Amino acid sequence: MKYEVPARVRESAATPIRDLDRYREAAAQAVHDPDGFWLDVTRARVAWSKEPTEGLVGGFDTIKRGPLSWFGDGELNVTVSCLDRHLASRGDKVAILWEGDEPGDVRKITYRELHAEVCKAANALTELGLKRGERAIIYMGMVPEAAIAMLACARIGAVHSVVFGGFSAEALRDRIRDCGAEIVITQDVGLRGSKHIPLKRTTDEALEGSPSVKKVLVYKRSDVEVPWNEGRDVWWHDAVGGASAEHEPHAFEAEHPLFVLYTSGSTGRPKGVVHTSGGYLTYTSYTHATVFDLREDDVYACVADVGWITGHSYIVYGPLANGATTLMFESIPTYPDAGRYWDMVERHKITIFYTAPTAIRALAAQGDAHVDKRDLSSLRVLGTVGEPINPEAWEWYYDVVGKGRCNIVDTWWQTETGGIAISPIAPATPTAPGSATLPMPGIQPSLRTPEGAVIRGPGQGLLCIDHPWPGQARTVWGDHDRFVATYFSTIEGAYFTGDGCRRDADGYHWITGRVDDVLNVSGHRMGTAEFEAAIVSVDSVAEAAVVGYPHDLKGQGVYAYVVAQEGETVDLTELNQACRSQIGAHAKLDKIQVVPGLPKTRSGKVMRRILRKIAEGRGDELGDTSTLADPGVVDVIREGALV
Repeated sequence: MKYEVPARVRESAATPIRDLDRYREAAAQAVHDPDGFWLDVTRARVAWSKEPTEGLVGGFDTIKRGPLSWFGDGELNVTVSCLDRHLASRGDKVAILWEGDEPGDVRKITYRELHAEVCKAANALTELGLKRGERAIIYMGMVPEAAIAMLACARIGAVHSVVFGGFSAEALRDRIRDCGAEIVITQDVGLRGSKHIPLKRTTDEALEGSPSVKKVLVYKRSDVEVPWNEGRDVWWHDAVGGASAEHEPHAFEAEHPLFVLYTSGSTGRPKGVVHTSGGYLTYTSYTHATVFDLREDDVYACVADVGWITGHSYIVYGPLANGATTLMFESIPTYPDAGRYWDMVERHKITIFYTAPTAIRALAAQGDAHVDKRDLSSLRVLGTVGEPINPEAWEWYYDVVGKGRCNIVDTWWQTETGGIAISPIAPATPTAPGSATLPMPGIQPSLRTPEGAVIRGPGQGLLCIDHPWPGQARTVWGDHDRFVATYFSTIEGAYFTGDGCRRDADGYHWITGRVDDVLNVSGHRMGTAEFEAAIVSVDSVAEAAVVGYPHDLKGQGVYAYVVAQEGETVDLTELNQACRSQIGAHAKLDKIQVVPGLPKTRSGKVMRRILRKIAEGRGDELGDTSTLADPGVVDVIREGALV
């Protein structure tokens, strides 16, 4: 079923792509003249010190010899686009709207104030010895100072690497060592759902055996006493508070590294994905304004974390480059109750709301009452990010949260793409529950067989992208061979996303999940996401995660971990009936384990690696589970495993 764009979303659209005809025109231009298309975009959206005349240099056919480049003869300072150029026209507009851990704990930072704070932080970092090209690790909670630290690094040409505040000391140490960081920027404790996260203590532990780090800059979030290393540790309020609010930005080449962001690798060793300045800013600015149809008076809320790419692209760089009011949220969606998101929408009059399917499913499981008692009439666009969303959760989001008055942009993209790659465009694209719909102009996706043959028309295969785009990652920090091997060795001449995808007769894309999450059961290839969508369509189920395990007869069996709705009993027969009905007669759950919860990171990502090992009978090989939001749930799952 297709949902047409609601009239109130189409009316007064700000983006030039206001309908499918204009979308097709832009997409065709980007295919026929990619250099011209992206040069027009970047000249319109980015404040260049030296405007580029050069588009793409290199390509997927030359990637083995070195990174490609976009706008290579241009020069810019990213923060001029995000801050300085807004001072004359938007100086008193709220840039960062911060909602703290406790409801009503709010800070409003204007563009003028944010510019001053970034300049002060840039001067402080320079005084602490940080230089152009050197790396700074940012290990913080969701406070405005995290965004200020990112921008301050960008202003002086240092390369930042934000590490999610839920990671362990070991994970933090690995990242510090891999990029050779000179400084760590952290805070005393993080606050999340009234819990204290010991960020400074974890930093101290991570720095044991990390000689590259010379200074630790510490933001004071609370009155908790923390260990202190005189000569190394510096308080933010001392260093930044006393610095000058004036800082002249220097221009850097377009391909100057902006940040390194570590993402999981199939081997378990994280890889530092490198994004550069000009192309990344062009792409995040363009996709943010286009997908969400950003308008001058919007209150835009992405409730992700800056420790992930979503926070980089759609809390900090994209929105600020576009002069938006962007919300930063410190807490969790269920504190103090499951109405926290909707309370924020009502109080701040949020117009665009962007969150993860995991959060939507968790909140839907709590019923409609928390939503219905709030005034959500300000909402115009709803977004999802991070994983495929099942149709039932989509429809709850559309009907209960959006009241049928908002369009949903179900965005598919990755750390490596830098920004949204396949998505509805709010005022232009009719939507289908569970479908990412159509590629952004400039993204040329293809479906491939495992042998690399292109699949034409409707079909299902490996999702690839056939032509470079400005926002894509350039390399892996210190290991370009790994970059090539990971993304360009599976399909010759194309970027392999690692995801499977189905394309329907309308050209809409349906992401089926990671290819390593594709099950081959008796010769039938089925995505785990398909199983999960079928299972959670059963009313008694709140959440589900499906993995494969070795099966003597089928090659792979299907193991389902199922979380029941509160007060409900799961009928195992009904689950298999749903799979058979929605996927096919060949779709059968071999093992079903009802569990109290799923192992998730603090950002809500389900750690299927852990579930896969338990299903395979290797529950004693799980390694460090301390980064999980609730490590104890793993023990319960392991004890009840059906092996």
